Amino acid sequence: MGRLLRPLLRGTTYTRLLHLWVPMLVVSVWMFIDPSRPWVPALLLVPVGLIPAVRTGEGVQARLLLLPGDPDPGFSVAASATWRDRLRTVLWLEVRMALGAVSMFGCVWLPVLVHDLAAGAGGRVPHGMSVLPSVTPHWWFALLVPLPLLTLYGVVVGLGELVTVCARGLLGPSAAERLAALEERTEQLLERNRLARELHDSIGHALTVAVLQAGAARAAGDPGFTDRALAAIEETGRSALTDLERVLGVLRESGRPADSRPTLAEADRLLESARVSGAKVDAELTGPLESVPGPVSREGYRILQEALTNVLRHAGAVSVRVRVGVADDVLRLEVSNPLTPTAPVPGPGQGSGLRGIRERAALLGGRASTGPDADGWQVRAELPLR
Repeated sequence: MGRLLRPLLRGTTYTRLLHLWVPMLVVSVWMFIDPSRPWVPALLLVPVGLIPAVRTGEGVQARLLLLPGDPDPGFSVAASATWRDRLRTVLWLEVRMALGAVSMFGCVWLPVLVHDLAAGAGGRVPHGMSVLPSVTPHWWFALLVPLPLLTLYGVVVGLGELVTVCARGLLGPSAAERLAALEERTEQLLERNRLARELHDSIGHALTVAVLQAGAARAAGDPGFTDRALAAIEETGRSALTDLERVLGVLRESGRPADSRPTLAEADRLLESARVSGAKVDAELTGPLESVPGPVSREGYRILQEALTNVLRHAGAVSVRVRVGVADDVLRLEVSNPLTPTAPVPGPGQGSGLRGIRERAALLGGRASTGPDADGWQVRAELPLR
């Protein structure tokens, strides 16, 4: 019994009933104008439903009254963009009015019927507005009282559920709207993935340099070397903090444009950081790097940063060969280093950093390869400029 009565205790049941009664206000006004043609309001709904903005109004009403408080009710609040949306809106208006008429009729006459049956069971003949004006009273009318009450329960609860199902089908997003929402969600996921890679590359590089510098300074026992190590840690930490603040700013304010990220024009900073960390860097930068398009230059910087970070993290203070050049509308990056006897050799596809290098290249229509070669470990990337 408690489960049966639970819907009657929910506010949503009565907001849905109110949603069904709203169209009946128009019908009630019309009945004062011309009661001989009650079908006219339903006919007038056809041109009304073809107005694009009506779909927005119906969607807002459905959200507020059919599923109040639901963060994702599944009702579109966009104006009709196609004739299919307009026709769906017309059909929805007709369905809403038909269900509203049934609910209004039931909520008015079913309580009257309960009253008539109860009066007849007591031996009294109903007077005034009555469903049973000329029926002889009998005691067994009392046995029929629950029937209209159950029917009224079905009208109040069942029609509310039915109109919600119809609204989801007729006011739900169209195929174009679903596609647009999917594209927006995909863009959000791609942006989150990009920001995650930014943090991984920047913070990972800063921590790697800091750990190596601190360890080398402690082992050297040279005040001059310690000062240089602390300076390198400070500079790398500031750069990482700048990247962190920029990423957090983008996350806090979705409409805020991202500040300019480092480009290959600042590659010397990366190379010097690797040298200060103990690596013997043989670098050669050729071609007009300053003319490389922004997106390519920024992703190239991150690829170079991740490659150098991997060298410092896995191989330590070894010789590193860096080649960055622009030729034939292609940016080519190559970072290679020998493998130490104790250095682990990642398998293909392992490590989020190496995967991030390949993903960065693929998003720009380029390609990247990482893995051992004849002389050690190599990272190679080719990014098209157009």
